[in-house]
This record gives sequence, structure tokens and C-alpha cells, in this order.
Amino acid sequence: MFAYMVQRIAQGFVVLFLVTLLTFGIMQAAPGDPIDLMVGEAQITQAEFDRIRERWGFDRPWYEQYVTWLSNFVRGDLGRSVVRTGVPVHEMVLEAAWPTIQLNVLAMILATSIAIPAGVLAAVKRYSIFDSGTMIWASAGVALPNFWVGLMLIILFALTLGWLPSFGAGTWKHLVMPVAVLAINETALLTRLMRGTTLEVMNQDFVTTARSKGLRENAVLIRHIIRNAMLPSVTVIGLRVAFLLSGTIVVETIFGYPGIGQLFITSVYRLDYQVIQAVVVLFTLFVVVANIVTDMVYAIIDPRIRVQ
Repeated sequence: MFAYMVQRIAQGFVVLFLVTLLTFGIMQAAPGDPIDLMVGEAQITQAEFDRIRERWGFDRPWYEQYVTWLSNFVRGDLGRSVVRTGVPVHEMVLEAAWPTIQLNVLAMILATSIAIPAGVLAAVKRYSIFDSGTMIWASAGVALPNFWVGLMLIILFALTLGWLPSFGAGTWKHLVMPVAVLAINETALLTRLMRGTTLEVMNQDFVTTARSKGLRENAVLIRHIIRNAMLPSVTVIGLRVAFLLSGTIVVETIFGYPGIGQLFITSVYRLDYQVIQAVVVLFTLFVVVANIVTDMVYAIIDPRIRVQ
């Protein structure tokens, strides 16, 4: 088990290195010059323009810029914003991180607390009205894109009913619609998965054996069926926690929510290289860590993984 985790961590470092190299290369190849945005409409001489480029290191070859940036990143120095001149990138990221963490944590808690019992109950009551209704709702939740759901919620609850604010942050009302949009897709996906795995486990021999021993149905369901049916769901939950951030970018843009996603989109528009690179690498780091933690939880739930 220890050797496997060391191998997974080593693979994670390789992924991080490749992502940093690819991200830096894309930023170098991107059209436009961040110095032009920094200067704006100010009238400066070519000599002053060259001094600014030299100060920010843009006059050096790309590989020197990459090595400098990567070495600083490893030491925890994410650089300084080109657009917000002189502002450390880590301050901008920390400022935007908490709103994004709130959205993701609340959305995943809401999704799992609804999806797991709903999926199990739909499997236990197979072919019932509840099962049919749950599957219809789950299919719709998987099919509907986040941006469309977000716009519909804004039209209904903000413009028509006036119950919730359509953009911004600061109160619990600002969280309702963004969390709902993120949770709908996750809930639908996990509900379908939990129902399918529960049905599969219910037909296994060890479940029949447990019933033949005289165990109550609730005990069989909780101790044998749900525990084994959770194994694929744990894997998917770990992956979805990581990739929920990509959905956060869309949702934060729609609702004008000041999180990491909004910071990333704004930085792309403004060619703020340092911020873009930092956010992409941090997203990748989060995905790698989430995958490793998922493997560890999977091994804790299923002793067979530890033995193997």
C-alpha cells in the first residue's frame, strides 16, 4: 500500500510538471502583449517600454522565464499581477479562494446527502413510482448544461419573483442559486450511479447469505449492500470534487460571483499571465491531491485493495 501511494505521488509530480510546461508554453504563444495592457493609453517612449519589459523579465528567452517562474512557484512565490501592478498573485488567489471553496463544499454536501439515499431507495423500490420519478429527474439533471440552468434560475427567482439576487456575494442568498446549479448535475449523476451499483450488489451471493442467516433487512442493507455499493461512488465523488472546479468557472461567471473562476476568466481577458499560470497549476494540484485521497479512501472502504 505504501509503495503504491509513493508511486501515485510521483505520478502526480510528473503531471504537475507537464501542466506547468504546457501552461507556460500556451501563455508564451498567446496573442497580445501584457505590457500593452499595463501601459494602456499612456504615451511612453520605446526606451521606457523596453525598461518595463526588462523589469518583468519578458525580454529574456522563454526557457529562462520558465525556469525562473517554476523555481519561484516551488518556493511559494506565485509572482505579481501584471494588470494589478505589484499585487502579489497569492493574495489575489487567497482572496478569491474562500468563495469558491464555499460553493464547492456546499454543492457536494448537498449532492451527496440527496443522491446516496435517493439512489439506494430507488434501487430498493425498483420499478415503483419513486424509482421512475427519480430516474426521470436524474436524466434531466445530467442532460441540462450548467449555464442554461443558471440563466433559468436567474429569470425565475431573480427577475420574475425577486426572491434572490442575480449576482454578487456577501449573504446566504447569493449562495443559493450558484450552489443549486452546481449540485443539480452532481446529484443526478451520483443518484444514477448509486442506484445502479445498489441493484448490482443486491444480487450478489453474500447478500443472499446474509439474509439466510436471519439478519434483518435494514442490517443487510446498511452493513452489506450500501457499503459495497459505495465503492464506485467514492471513486466518482473524488473525481467530481476535483472537476467541480471547472463547473465553478462557468457558474461564477454567470452569477458574477467573486471566486477563483471569476478571477481566472478576468485574468484571461486581461492577459494577466502570472495569475493564469498560478490558477491553472493550483487547479491541477487540487485534481492530483483529490485523486490520491480518493485512492486512499477506496482502500479504507475495501480491504481487498489494501491486500492487493
